[in-house]
Amino acid sequence: MSVTETPREVRAQAKYVRMSPRKARLVAEHIRGRSVPEARAVLAFTSREAAGVLQKVLQSAVSNAEANHGIAEDQLYVKATYVDGGPVMKRWRARARGRVARIRKRTCHITVQLAERPQAAPTVEPVQAEATAEAPTAKPVPARKKTAAASKKKTASKRPAKKKETTA
Repeated sequence: MSVTETPREVRAQAKYVRMSPRKARLVAEHIRGRSVPEARAVLAFTSREAAGVLQKVLQSAVSNAEANHGIAEDQLYVKATYVDGGPVMKRWRARARGRVARIRKRTCHITVQLAERPQAAPTVEPVQAEATAEAPTAKPVPARKKTAAASKKKTASKRPAKKKETTA
């Protein structure tokens, strides 16, 4: 029985962020599954407000990994990012004819989960048994080469024949 070490995971959360969860999810999708340096680059060049908040949460998760587990930033990747809805602040706005319109000021909780990249174990090629080496194997049939005459026949049939000009 082989023992496999599970990769260490770290997470960071930002709660009650004054932003619509729908808008934050659009940015969160861009960094999911990427390495941390690559995710930072993507967030740096994303022109949405949510990118700045996600960048702070990502930095917090990286700091947690380095301080608590001693994992370097280059060995981490973004395992999961999700944005959950928070409480909604309800406000009212006056409208025509004495009516009101509801204004919903949404909040969200942003979570970034990082994991350590699994170390690839060195693979050892299994030694082939002599019985399989002695077994006859089917030889692949080499492909036929096209001759110049065969290729001319195909092109000649596709083109109309040229008329010869006769000089009188």
